[in-house]
Amino acid sequence: MKLSEIKKHLNTLQTIAFQLPNGTLVPNHFHVTEVGKITKHFIDCGGTVRNEEVVNFQLWEADDYDHRLHPEKLVHIIELSEKVLGIEDLEVEVEYQGKTIEKYNVDFDGRTFLLTSKHTDCLAKDNCGIPEGKQKVSLSDLNKPTESCCSPSSGCC
Repeated sequence: MKLSEIKKHLNTLQTIAFQLPNGTLVPNHFHVTEVGKITKHFIDCGGTVRNEEVVNFQLWEADDYDHRLHPEKLVHIIELSEKVLGIEDLEVEVEYQGKTIEKYNVDFDGRTFLLTSKHTDCLAKDNCGIPEGKQKVSLSDLNKPTESCCSPSSGCC
């Protein structure tokens, strides 16, 4: 989800809620301790130089149970970050403390921001010999007998 979409949704809400992929809600006394732009400059395993930029929110919860971040306050923090840091309308990722710092993509269901799982991926599948998607196999090929590597004529014995 892009930053402009987050702001649009915040302007329609009375309260902010984030839901983890397992369905539990981030406690409502969370703080957004950081809004920033993360730039990743790297070389993938195929040798291609890449640049990625995302907006990052860090959610944190403390023993401050009386605290509740209101949507208009978060919009103000985002707008200040855009102005001071030159943040553009980029995809947003959210960091939240689990067993370690966990990173999530963001979606919205009309009332709640949904934290969705992120996954690693090979960006150079063609250079690594990894087929795109599932390999298609003909059903007729499944019934063809195959020679075992340990058959008498295989030469392994």
